[in-house]
Amino acid sequence: MPLIRSVIHMLWMAVTCIPYTLAILLVRLFGASSRTRYRIARAWLKLSVDSAGWFMGVRYRVQGMEHLPTDPLQGVVLLVKHQSTYETFLMPAIMPRPLAYVFKKELLQVPFFGWSIGSLDMIHIDRAAGSRAFHKVVEQGKRLLAQGTWVIMFPEGTRIPRGEKGEYKSGATRLAIMAGVPVVPVAVTSAKCWPRKAFIKHPGVVDVSVGPQIDTTGRKHDELMAEVEAWIEAEMQRLDPEAYRR
Repeated sequence: MPLIRSVIHMLWMAVTCIPYTLAILLVRLFGASSRTRYRIARAWLKLSVDSAGWFMGVRYRVQGMEHLPTDPLQGVVLLVKHQSTYETFLMPAIMPRPLAYVFKKELLQVPFFGWSIGSLDMIHIDRAAGSRAFHKVVEQGKRLLAQGTWVIMFPEGTRIPRGEKGEYKSGATRLAIMAGVPVVPVAVTSAKCWPRKAFIKHPGVVDVSVGPQIDTTGRKHDELMAEVEAWIEAEMQRLDPEAYRR
């Protein structure tokens, strides 16, 4: 049964992605703002998250939203635990401000999905470009943060198996310090239901915990990331203790 439900959900996402992508491309052709294009994309992402509940029984529970800034012009860098594709869809669906992902440019080649994200005001980079890629992140990240868009990054860089910890890289905290905005750590237990690189998903509840804002004024990027890492990993153990008993 989980296999059949996963197939149905995948087909649903593939089919619904097409009209939403065409809508984004069409409104862009007629000069729609980046916020309008983002709202269309967010609607599809929320539909995908909701349909994961309908078809596969994968639901979510969020706590800590009161830690997020309420000023519409206040930028933050969200630093999110990365266990599966689920949180890449979930974060825009639940966050009250537009988000800008930092992602590898190869995703732009994916039919429809890649065309959609290529039409949004986000940051795509060439990982092989080294320091030039980070300069692009800083330049575009500062611009987006100044207009109230929140930049979202996965500090571990890739999806990490349940109960494990990757290497936390400090690029995100360097950006936040240089832009003069706080960081917000986020723990997500998505691998309980949607394991890394797994096609078959399982019913259950994904817990999302939004941590307190951390001021970046006068901070060093490496010790700031160490604080973020400590909070996220401690919170992951609290939310999903079963995964850490091994």
